[in-house]
Amino acid sequence: MARKPSTVAQLAKTLNAQAQPIYVLDDEAALVFLNRACREWLGRDAEGLLGTTAAYHSAPEPAGPKAVAAALCPPPQALHGQPCSAPVTHVTPDGRVLKRRAVFVPVGNPGSEPLLIVAVLDAEDLPAQAAPESAAADVAPLADEREAEAAELHERICRFRREAAGRFRADRLLGDSPAMRRARRQVELAAGTRASVLLVGPPGSGREHTASAVHYASDPDRVGSLVPLDCSVLEADLVRETVRALASGEPLGERSARSTLLLNHVDQLPAEGQGELAGVLLGRSFPLRLMATAERPLAALAREGSMRGDLAAGLSTITIELPPLAERREDVPLLAQLFLEEANARSAGQVAGFTPEALDRLDAYVWPGNLDELAQVVAEAHRHAEGPQIDADDLPRRLQLAARAAARPPRAEETIILDEFLGRVERELVRRALERAKGNKARAARLLGMTRPRLYRRLEQLGLLDEEGA
Repeated sequence: MARKPSTVAQLAKTLNAQAQPIYVLDDEAALVFLNRACREWLGRDAEGLLGTTAAYHSAPEPAGPKAVAAALCPPPQALHGQPCSAPVTHVTPDGRVLKRRAVFVPVGNPGSEPLLIVAVLDAEDLPAQAAPESAAADVAPLADEREAEAAELHERICRFRREAAGRFRADRLLGDSPAMRRARRQVELAAGTRASVLLVGPPGSGREHTASAVHYASDPDRVGSLVPLDCSVLEADLVRETVRALASGEPLGERSARSTLLLNHVDQLPAEGQGELAGVLLGRSFPLRLMATAERPLAALAREGSMRGDLAAGLSTITIELPPLAERREDVPLLAQLFLEEANARSAGQVAGFTPEALDRLDAYVWPGNLDELAQVVAEAHRHAEGPQIDADDLPRRLQLAARAAARPPRAEETIILDEFLGRVERELVRRALERAKGNKARAARLLGMTRPRLYRRLEQLGLLDEEGA
């Protein structure tokens, strides 16, 4: 007697017969099934996908199953048992971007973590769009407005990374503020030359990251090494020996002509070290490209006398200015979503975005540590979050204290004029002495420890004789 086909096999056969692409994820967002239509849509990229985790992030992967799985990730609401819909994107090996809407259906007991998540895609690709200003049109409706906003931020980050991946590694250059648009133009200009580049900005603003973006975008196929040198901790003789070793070309071999020396914190280099650098770096035979980071433009430091003029000019052919985060507050929601998705990529916990209250608190903070501090705050909040979104209570306590302090305006400072204050004190003491002496000035003078003529002079100077006469 022939064996009856198993229920799993029958289900797989039914799903394979569907014209729409369908895939299934387990409770940890690992891909466990792709039907025939889904494998055909993905093409050869479908190979090796089974068992790969589709985490909710937009971290760029050059190729392979992880890159494909990241594009198929469901919104975290689905992992918390909530049906939802969102677009999924597949970038083919020849660079075409295919996008379809997907409905994610959790399977399991209502109100609990799902056992499986079934994703059903539209039968046809969405029409290509010419990089709209807002991705709101690309995002299918979610349960409420705040979830749709998080999905829009996710889509904008994905699109930015797709567009920027071919030019430079520029995650920290994400943003729509005028300052960041200008910085991206400066990075593209610098990437097209071998001229020296100075990156100016406060600590934590992404100076080293931007230097890396310029270096690797210059000639991706033939790029050499990026050699960082921290000028804030090296003594002058160590700077001299290191730079001379690099000038010989021996440590880097044939790649030296395509390598870059990155002088971090060059504005903190003492005068002796500046002389050593100028003597070696500004020579025609130095084989490495030069980049440097500083908090202020070197030309301004040269005018103040704290930086050698020739060294400042030699390192500042192209200057890229990175603003503090407090001056680009419109970019905070997008950057916070970026760091949140990076935390998703590192962790099993998946979070979709931020509540409006959490975003308001992020916007109100002054961010003295700039991008680095924002990344740290989001990572800490991600660890504390228990639901699909980060709430204001998940944020570190220092942000809560800062919000309370901002709600209380500081008291106006009261200026104390010493002579007037001492004059009022002396008037009061003299009055009390006269009251105790019942108007007897000789006795009042003894109470105050002064002579009677001196008391008369003080009464006259303080204008109290007229009051006595009255």
